[in-house]
Amino acid sequence: MSAPVAALRRSGEFFAFCLDTLRGLGRRPVQVREFVQQAWFISSVSILPAALVSIPFGAVIALQLGSLVRQLGAQSFTGAASVLAVVREAGPIVTALIIAGAGGSAICADLGSRKIREELDAMQVLGIDPIQRLVVPRVLASVLVAVLLNGLVSVVGVTGGYTFNVVLQGGTPGAYLASFQALGQLPDLLVGEVKAALFGATAALVACYQGMNAKGGPKGVGDAVNQSVVITFMLLFALNFVVTAVYFQVVPQKGS
Repeated sequence: MSAPVAALRRSGEFFAFCLDTLRGLGRRPVQVREFVQQAWFISSVSILPAALVSIPFGAVIALQLGSLVRQLGAQSFTGAASVLAVVREAGPIVTALIIAGAGGSAICADLGSRKIREELDAMQVLGIDPIQRLVVPRVLASVLVAVLLNGLVSVVGVTGGYTFNVVLQGGTPGAYLASFQALGQLPDLLVGEVKAALFGATAALVACYQGMNAKGGPKGVGDAVNQSVVITFMLLFALNFVVTAVYFQVVPQKGS
């Protein structure tokens, strides 16, 4: 089978897997215990890295935008540009990358090890749907943690940007906040949360699919983990572009 045909086939299988997961959301019984355990695990491995990464993200954005708007003579809009960049773009992206790199890789390794030990086949023999039992709780947990973590990343990133702008660039605190109030709006925060939810679901779906289709023993599980992280990163940036383009077409921006 040629590479393009194989890639197209894998894409179709992944799409069918996503549809099966969506259908499993309404099935009973609801795996509450598994959901809570996965949410706690993903949050425990993601909170600290996300908070630490968001600080330099906010600082770099503030420094770069501060220098640019100073050249353009628009220092009063530094706050709006920095905060909107963090809330709408950097926050969801950082959240998704951390969840995919930390939580998603662990999910893929867990399901992959179950696959090579033939535990998933045993569940099917017993009449238990692995997607409803294992995948759905992990996807829901990833979505919940991504939404909550995005709020933390946004707060830490905005605080870091504010600190660096005021301390290192001599910005005015009042102007920094006033410019954001003049140009920022509630949909900016909502689209960030929507992005985080979509990114979290994407990371979990890719990790689960790669793990449940791992082959070739322990080496195959390792390859599946690597592939899940790379594929997730590629899908996240493409999905981010689509959501951002739709947002700018649907929601009118202040000052435009």
